Amino acid sequence: MPLIAGVDDAGRGPVIGPLVIAGILIRDNQIPSLRSLGVKDSKLLTPAQRQKLDKEIKEIAVKYAYVDLSPAEIDKVVMARVKLHKLNLLEAQAMARVISELKPDLAYVDASDILEERFGKQIKELLPFTVTIISEHNADVKYPVVSAASILAKVRRDQFIAKLKETYGDFGSGYPHDAKTIQFLSNWIRRYGSFPGFVRKSWKTIRALEAETKGKQTQL
Repeated sequence: MPLIAGVDDAGRGPVIGPLVIAGILIRDNQIPSLRSLGVKDSKLLTPAQRQKLDKEIKEIAVKYAYVDLSPAEIDKVVMARVKLHKLNLLEAQAMARVISELKPDLAYVDASDILEERFGKQIKELLPFTVTIISEHNADVKYPVVSAASILAKVRRDQFIAKLKETYGDFGSGYPHDAKTIQFLSNWIRRYGSFPGFVRKSWKTIRALEAETKGKQTQL
């Protein structure tokens, strides 16, 4: 019975917290079981639904795996001005690590690159064994095994964020468009003069806040 993997990420866009890559491994005949659970793109589910499905998916899965990319790892790639791929390459490397751990015959991945085939090829070149890679945009909508991976990734990232909030207070969603997040970051930089390790310092939002704070200090 062929072993099928699904791989997806959670937290690509936020300025706060890690980027989580998750993968699950199932037997081909278990795909109907995933469908019967009602898995779908994690963004279409409530937190309570994701929590419930996370447990149910793990009961069905032959195996599951994660790679957590810290803000420091993300910053290192983005700030290096690596030509062409930057964050896409980092994600391809992380997905290859997940697939290497799962060892499927076939892997479906949600493509981060605008060129789906290029992203799949990058992953395949990083693998120490032969595996068929199906790399597509919106794979988390098309394929239940990727939907399941997206749920595991989102739940794990939410756990990281919950722990940060327990320590530092409510900073909102952690996304640049969230006024609560921006207020938290603005207050932090004014108070401490630099951002903590759980913040992605390479993001434009962060660089703008730093420049704004330095500008105000210069005027004093």
